[in-house]
Amino acid sequence: MLKLPLGIDVNNLIDDLRIFSWEAADILLFYSQNIKNSKQKINILKNKDKNNPVTLADLEVNELIIKRINEKYQDTCWEILSEENFKNETNFFNKTSDWLWVLDPLDGTKDFIQGTENYAMHLALNYKQKPYIGVVLIPEKDELWISNGEEIWCEKRNGNVVKQNMSGKNILQEMTIVTSKNHNNEILKSLIEKVNFKKVIVMGSIGCKVASILRGESDIYITLSLPGKSSPKDWDFAAPESILNAAGGSITNIDNEDLVYGRNDLQHPGIIIASNKKQNHKKVCSQLKEIIENM
Repeated sequence: MLKLPLGIDVNNLIDDLRIFSWEAADILLFYSQNIKNSKQKINILKNKDKNNPVTLADLEVNELIIKRINEKYQDTCWEILSEENFKNETNFFNKTSDWLWVLDPLDGTKDFIQGTENYAMHLALNYKQKPYIGVVLIPEKDELWISNGEEIWCEKRNGNVVKQNMSGKNILQEMTIVTSKNHNNEILKSLIEKVNFKKVIVMGSIGCKVASILRGESDIYITLSLPGKSSPKDWDFAAPESILNAAGGSITNIDNEDLVYGRNDLQHPGIIIASNKKQNHKKVCSQLKEIIENM
């Protein structure tokens, strides 16, 4: 296990992350209920950008988590990258820092607004631009997925622990794919039809998709960013990658290369594949690449 910054004990840190996360869950669940009321929805939505909406839930969870980390660990040598602060150009952080928190206070904001319940909070601690500790909170399922860098588990609010149950399927046609609900992509749609996966599940939030792989409900997730269009960012993948890697799965680009964090634009363009078993991942990537090249 990696040595955390001086004076930080991993077990104590996980205890704190647990407390911070369930506090965040209370905020998200409160607004999740209230946003279903059309009169209150207007007050909860903080912009009118349909492609990149922001809610009070995003902003309050963002403020909470950053405040808690800064209060509890005032003199610790790490930085914080937050989606909301970065979008508002108020996130000034040292990109060369070995340790970097990467926060997405509400992954799946569109689903949150639509009331589908497929939304999550992502929080990861990256070491030298690689996800190490990760938390994916899914409030509507009462699930807190935690990776301490080596192990992974899922906790309920009452403390009960749920084990991951990933399948070992490695034949594409026998796999269930989980794909995005709010990103229409005809190329990806054609790929899914060409492969003829056993089943297609549609949901929002990358954290929710990866959790579905961990539960064994799905086996693979593919995202395909079109040229000139926006791509997933560091905060979309850092925490999900941490928990999936610790469970024995893998997230890479289609050439089976590790994701590169800390780019200037923080984007992950092209084709990204998350699958249920690291030993089979290279083969799965190769098969998908061959299908795409022949489309």
